[in-house]
Amino acid sequence: MLVVIRRRAPAVILCVIIAIGAAVALTVTQPKKYTATASVLFNNTPLSQQVAGLQPVATNSAASQQDTNVQLLSLGDVPQKTASQVGHGLSKQAVSDSITIEPVGDTTVVNVSATMTSPALAAEVANTYAAIFVSEQENANHQYYSSALITVESQLAKLSPRQRQGAQGLALGDRAQSLATLSQLQSGTVQVAQAASVPTSPSSPRTKRDIAVAGILGLGLGLILALTIDRLDQRIREPEELEAIYGLPLLGVVPESPTLKRGLTVASPAGAAGDSFQFIRAHLRYFNVDRDLRTLAIVSGAPGEGKTTISYGLASAAAAMGVRVLVIETDLRRPTLAQQAGVEVAPGLADVVIGSVSLEDATQTISLASSASDPSGERSLDVLVAGALPPNPAEILESHAMEAVLSHAKATHELVVIDTPPLSAVSDAIPLLQKVDGVVMVASVGRSHRDAAKRLRETLSTLDAPLLGVIANRGKTRGGYGYGYGYGYESAHTAPPSQAPTGPVTV
Repeated sequence: MLVVIRRRAPAVILCVIIAIGAAVALTVTQPKKYTATASVLFNNTPLSQQVAGLQPVATNSAASQQDTNVQLLSLGDVPQKTASQVGHGLSKQAVSDSITIEPVGDTTVVNVSATMTSPALAAEVANTYAAIFVSEQENANHQYYSSALITVESQLAKLSPRQRQGAQGLALGDRAQSLATLSQLQSGTVQVAQAASVPTSPSSPRTKRDIAVAGILGLGLGLILALTIDRLDQRIREPEELEAIYGLPLLGVVPESPTLKRGLTVASPAGAAGDSFQFIRAHLRYFNVDRDLRTLAIVSGAPGEGKTTISYGLASAAAAMGVRVLVIETDLRRPTLAQQAGVEVAPGLADVVIGSVSLEDATQTISLASSASDPSGERSLDVLVAGALPPNPAEILESHAMEAVLSHAKATHELVVIDTPPLSAVSDAIPLLQKVDGVVMVASVGRSHRDAAKRLRETLSTLDAPLLGVIANRGKTRGGYGYGYGYGYESAHTAPPSQAPTGPVTV
């Protein structure tokens, strides 16, 4: 997960920036609104009903009573009366749209909130709405008690003087007295608990909150987008993937290099690229101490993965240490070594195989810079380019004459590095894979595809080729020459390239 996020960080950051930018643009264009809140308290006791001589009406629950109170505040023509009393051109609909009625927890308090573009107007609307509702409830209570009083007085009038002195008459008299008192009271079952004050800050837009929410949403969208893109993208993004796909050790990582991008016009790659080739050479030597690696085939699945560059760089690293090395270009369809290395395009391998020129005459020698361990020594690298393009490259590479060329090259050089055609494009190189001492895979990080690499692995598994490992081209090194595996000169598996082990290995 973290690897995917790091790899797709630009997409995630872009989503966050877009979301925050949209939130900022929306808050800038959105008009400011202010919300003022008045609180109304309901006194839901059965005392008044008992005084009036009625049976108390019990509610099912506090929540049910809350719903009833909210509905009472929402009913009637309070919005119309509020609009008429406040003025300012307000309509009934405008007041209704601005009012929000919500209960406060498990209490009998209900908040009446008004949202307006003016803070003073919002407070006035909220207070007027609450006051009109309370006044209407008081009038309703007054009418209720007055009607009850008339009813009780009517009952008393029907009683004889003697009956009025009895228990029934006395009870009716007490009730009439209580109703007369209640009908004169100004307070009732509802009152304004707290008036709305003029708000000092807008309720919307809330810039900080909106930006924070937008940032979180953008981050979430970015993560989803990153995971989706990574799932759909079949390109190999990390050198570690090559080990899992090919089932081979990662011999090293060749980083992006301006020198390598311009071509191999210099005698030997320098800087990080040169160090990486020395590191790969050390790996080959120490992972294969008991094997005589005199001929190496450098292969790749598709064109453009840097196979020729790796072949030349690895050969230069060995030649710089005093090893006599020959690079043979066997891509007889689209050769590039002559152009990249800055040598003549002919004669070459095809001319040697058909017998028109000897191997010695077709071989071109490139002078290398002196090595750090031997500044006074002169080093060189032999190169055999493809030469004239034949009409039958596959037959030439599979011929006995090609075997003779390899045997001759092996006899006259300590190491022969063979730059092969891409295996997924043509099958020309397949006969060579069983005629060499070792095969090294090359894959380009960010360009090679997982499905193509898996198909190539299946193909190689059927050829019984002496596979040694895989090299990640255009990868990102993470400090030193290693890539997070404990590689480097401090590792127990490797040693400095200048300290060659004893044994037959000559890479």
